[in-house]
Amino acid sequence: MAENIKDRTKKLAVDIIRFCEKFAKETKYFVIEKQIMRSATSVGANYRAACRARSKAEFIAKLGIVEEEADETLYWFEIILELKSEYEEEIRPLYKEMQEILAIIISSKKTARSRK
Repeated sequence: MAENIKDRTKKLAVDIIRFCEKFAKETKYFVIEKQIMRSATSVGANYRAACRARSKAEFIAKLGIVEEEADETLYWFEIILELKSEYEEEIRPLYKEMQEILAIIISSKKTARSRK
């Protein structure tokens, strides 16, 4: 499962970067574009770090970072949609995939906490 999530988070990061390349190049969107690329790429990078954790506590902590970054990415998508609704068709599958990854991460954290 870990390899699957690694692949999914990397693919999603690349897809989001490609989306941002098309995003309006107006100055007012510059910060949003950079923030969503930062948070989206951070999801995969921090998941990989979690997979290399040296302890259960470190694993759970790193998954917490993944959770925060995934949720932040969803937030930035919501902001984009409020400002530029014409991106909805492109954002919908990216948003859905990030939601699914977020749900898996939350479930993984719960499972890790419950194991002794």
